[in-house]
Amino acid sequence: MRVLVTGAAGFIGAEACLALLRRGEEVVGLDNLNDYYDVSLKQARLARLTGGGSSSGFSRDSFRFEHIDLADRPSMETLFAQGDFDRVIHLAAQAGVRYSLDNPHAYIDSNIVGFLNVLEGCRHHAVEHLVYASSSSVYGANERMPFAVGDNVDHPVSLYAASKKSNELMAHAYAHLYGLPTTGLRFFTVYGPWGRPDMSPILFARAILAGEPIKVFNYGNHRRDFTYIDDIVEGVVRVLDRPAQPNPEWDGQKPDPATSRAPYRLYNIGSNHPAELGRFIETLENALGVEAKKELLPLQPGDVPDTYADVQSLVDDIGYQPSTPLEEGIARFVAWYRDYYGS
Repeated sequence: MRVLVTGAAGFIGAEACLALLRRGEEVVGLDNLNDYYDVSLKQARLARLTGGGSSSGFSRDSFRFEHIDLADRPSMETLFAQGDFDRVIHLAAQAGVRYSLDNPHAYIDSNIVGFLNVLEGCRHHAVEHLVYASSSSVYGANERMPFAVGDNVDHPVSLYAASKKSNELMAHAYAHLYGLPTTGLRFFTVYGPWGRPDMSPILFARAILAGEPIKVFNYGNHRRDFTYIDDIVEGVVRVLDRPAQPNPEWDGQKPDPATSRAPYRLYNIGSNHPAELGRFIETLENALGVEAKKELLPLQPGDVPDTYADVQSLVDDIGYQPSTPLEEGIARFVAWYRDYYGS
């Protein structure tokens, strides 16, 4: 297949590209390389994709990079017109809950306008399947655990979450109107090597090694469904191979939010084993060999106290089985961190 992966210089995007390349696919990676966080990290991820050769497990000619902004409609139209893509994995987005409080327009440009450009490209160029990133943030004020894809998600508590819910609605409209198979994945707290420096693993590791206090929000009393990057990517690729199908049993009198009469699906993708933040920090301390200094703070605006994914439908449909324990994932992350940052 020829697969377009947006957000190819991002954390999940780069790893998804590698997985596809190593199994013999042709991949076109798109990213705008914005400066929301360290651009050199994004370039280092890209270098792993553009190198190729026998040691990498794929041919150098099987990957091509396109430096394009999703919101650039003419460039996106040209990309799709010339790309001849079989399938698309759309992972590019303006990320971050807290940043959406400071720069809301970035979320509309990238997550709404950009997603529309992706949908239009898929619609007009016979793409077989669009897999796109949603987020556990869509559950918002919902407090019933574990979060299930059939739950109500009409009460987002951040603009980031609202933009991701909007993506799900837009995808359904295109699946219904044009028969475009779309599958949305609600990611739950992804971590691991090559992760984002604005996320807690790198923020904590950097501060702990520098002897600085780490900011522990909600006084450490919340839980996250920490999911290792390899488990996430395996799920993404499995989903890509299974284009969404209409649900023949869908009932408009009792509508199932996760399926449709159209070729539309939603899944949670997480570890299904939430951990308290305190346990995560303790595991990181053990791997680093340094005890953290902690600054206990209240829950930040836009954050939710707990996340916990019900992934049963993903297990049933594609055989998804996250298998990386937190201790193992953190150890791999720390090994990468020390190597990459020289700490």
